[in-house]
Amino acid sequence: MKTSESDSSASSALVSFTAENIRSYRDEVHLSLLATRLAEPGAARSLSLSGSAKQVFVLPAAGVFGANASGKTALLEAMDDLRHIVEFSFRRARAGSRIFRRPFWLDDESSERPSRFEVELILNGVRWQYGFTFDDYRVLEEYAYHYPRGRQARVFHREGASVEFGQPFRSEGRALLRPLRDNVLLASVAGAFGTKGIAQIHEWFEANQSIASSRNRAIRADLTAGLAEATESKARVLSLMRYADLGVTDIHREEPPPELLERIKRIEREANETDEDEGSDEQFNLPSKIHLTHSTADGEAQIPPDEESLGTQVWLALTGPILEALDTGTVLLVDELDASLHPQLVQKIILLFQNERTNPRCAQLIFNSHDTNILGDTEWRAMGRDQVWFTEKDEDGKTSLYPLADFGPRKDDAIERRYLQGRYGATPSFNPAEIERAFVTSDS
Repeated sequence: MKTSESDSSASSALVSFTAENIRSYRDEVHLSLLATRLAEPGAARSLSLSGSAKQVFVLPAAGVFGANASGKTALLEAMDDLRHIVEFSFRRARAGSRIFRRPFWLDDESSERPSRFEVELILNGVRWQYGFTFDDYRVLEEYAYHYPRGRQARVFHREGASVEFGQPFRSEGRALLRPLRDNVLLASVAGAFGTKGIAQIHEWFEANQSIASSRNRAIRADLTAGLAEATESKARVLSLMRYADLGVTDIHREEPPPELLERIKRIEREANETDEDEGSDEQFNLPSKIHLTHSTADGEAQIPPDEESLGTQVWLALTGPILEALDTGTVLLVDELDASLHPQLVQKIILLFQNERTNPRCAQLIFNSHDTNILGDTEWRAMGRDQVWFTEKDEDGKTSLYPLADFGPRKDDAIERRYLQGRYGATPSFNPAEIERAFVTSDS
């Protein structure tokens, strides 16, 4: 497996994500960012591990493909659910309140069964494994292990009311037991109190994973505009806007009135005091109104924000998060990467993450898409064969996730054509009879 010529400057990365009984995934779902022998030359990033001569090879991108309503978005939302619980579990929970949870939604039995999350991370050059099992009101199990010398060592293991700490974490851990409650994660408590060891888990989720979806497009556009106002980043933001051939030459923000902002903050404070099952930490943010300056034959002009094309709005909202992820080496989840964007522009986004020159800190892009051009033909593809995943939903509505690598694709396989032919599954199953029922009247 060919990797980048030099080790990535990154010391942190997502290695894998696992969940069970979450959203459309009734059974276990597992997404791996570990590179395989199928990796494209130069794509896999080698990260050094503390206390070990071995290196771990991680991928900078993964794409998920499948039919509509097959669970592509649910996977990214599940990953964001995990971030949300770790980040806000302690800050937002009260004694006896519900834990934010979205169990498999198509049978009653699953709502009674616990849900589970687990991630494998590289944190500051050390491999970590963290996970927890929970129901609506209790954390049933929570654990963290690390490998500081290449061997597994306990950070903590919690089962019910019993918590055991590894030797280096005992003093720190005992101080965290007093504020710990049944419905709160220990990792979240550690983050709130800023401890040096266990808090690394909370810190990673707080600073290293974000999601881009239609629901937070306005917030993301505001981020882009903020970067465009900063002297050190303005030129780069405008370069990316020009690169998309949108005719945009400048970006300006119109801030909301101060009295409206204060009213929003008051509503947020009241909601945090009463909402026991809050799922969005951004729902009360009020974005600015963004004005784009366009080049014209007569000079420059502004289009009313509501009149900007959807493609322009989508790219504006992606530019800031892309730059931020590449600059900081973080994980960016993008729902429907191809929505309203030209296929060539979508491929360029992926290549920004694939290329070590534009992504020296091993930022990772995890996205879903219907754009089969990404899969490539026999000559060229934007992604390696071990970076492609498929979702498929069975007759009971359960989603399964599986990698293209399971099919043993050859380097010269026309992946896109084979996918569209149904060789890998994960394509729609159309029933011609339903078309007849929709368009042929009974007396025809």
